[in-house]
Amino acid sequence: MAGPSVAQGYWNRPQETADTFLAQVADTGEGPFLRTGDLGFLRHGELFITGRHKELVIIAGRNQYPHDIEWTVERSHAALRPGGCAAFSVDIAGQERLVVLAELQRWAHTAESHDALVSPPMQQSRESLPTSAAVRAIRQAIAQVHDVQVYAVALLKTGSIPKTSSGKIQRHVCRALFLAGALDALAEWTTGFQAPGHSGQTHAPTENS
Repeated sequence: MAGPSVAQGYWNRPQETADTFLAQVADTGEGPFLRTGDLGFLRHGELFITGRHKELVIIAGRNQYPHDIEWTVERSHAALRPGGCAAFSVDIAGQERLVVLAELQRWAHTAESHDALVSPPMQQSRESLPTSAAVRAIRQAIAQVHDVQVYAVALLKTGSIPKTSSGKIQRHVCRALFLAGALDALAEWTTGFQAPGHSGQTHAPTENS
């Protein structure tokens, strides 16, 4: 990106300015251009935008676009709300792990609907930390469609996912809340690897009343 409307750089940040505002075309040296952070490809002379570089999820050396994972999650269980999902990665012991936050439909917030989210053999005991059918569906769908194992899943109330004023998912804010253990989750599941500062249970979900 270039033109009179593009800024010259960051104030007193020469390295960040060079990385972002002084890009050049590799084979021609044409530039400088602003790196927008968008990812895409050219096909038959048309540009297709596929995502944002900073939001790319890299698991086991494979690139995954968060919106593709979110699309899979939203369709994995009837209790999950369309447009209310955030997928992002966190660094756990030097490896990137996938985390999914998903909003429940309003009807799924009530105690009466709890049985529809919990596997039948585990419905009777809250102490046994039952795995919800929604969480299980999310993990299974992501494994089947994207061949990725999920590190953590949190089910949230409708409207809990941070968004911009234009309705875009703020994945970096979601990541910060998760790492700080600041999510107000209705149900939460994490694997045995624990994120720094994260308060969720391991090996089984927690379910908050």
